[in-house]
Amino acid sequence: MTELTAADLRTIFQAIGDAIEADKSRLSELDGVIGDADHGVTMSIGFTAVNEALAKLDASADPTTVFNTAAKSFLNAVGASSGPLYGTAFMRAGAAVKGKPTVDRDALADCIQAMAKGMQDRGKAERGEKTMMDAWLPAADAAQEAKARGDDAVACLEAAVAAAEAGAEATKAMLATKGRASRLGERAIGHMDPGAASAVTILKAITAAVRGL
Repeated sequence: MTELTAADLRTIFQAIGDAIEADKSRLSELDGVIGDADHGVTMSIGFTAVNEALAKLDASADPTTVFNTAAKSFLNAVGASSGPLYGTAFMRAGAAVKGKPTVDRDALADCIQAMAKGMQDRGKAERGEKTMMDAWLPAADAAQEAKARGDDAVACLEAAVAAAEAGAEATKAMLATKGRASRLGERAIGHMDPGAASAVTILKAITAAVRGL
């Protein structure tokens, strides 16, 4: 990868949608243990709406327009907590590449950081509270560290995936303090947070798509 065009970003969003669709049942099963069993379905609805909206964009759209379109369509389609969180994430990513005709390695790492920060600002969650932030925040840090080392874009994304996987796995041992899972107290211990699991799915899809471009 040298630089990602807006068309490349649309390809990446389609890859995310496909990955979420394939993982939908597992994500909902995870959510069934500590939530309301609809996380996979909700995420699938969101990314289906995103890709339908992106397919209608003019060929001249820039990266910021792609992210902003994704933000609005996800938010409009998903009323659950994931809607505002990912809507904010994509808006922040769009702001991170504002004015850029393409997205290079540094901008890609910055998009991941902006997304994580946007979700954290909107959801007010910290690490260790058994939420998606236990995957997204380590992923963002790992991408920035890889960027600082001079790693290429795929290596930055691979570092983000590894950190997200470790973070998601760590949620199994955590006591939930946010959301529906917090009502279960110690009964939620031993189960992976579905939001952290879907973060891994998304980051893996991005990595695979960028590797193929």
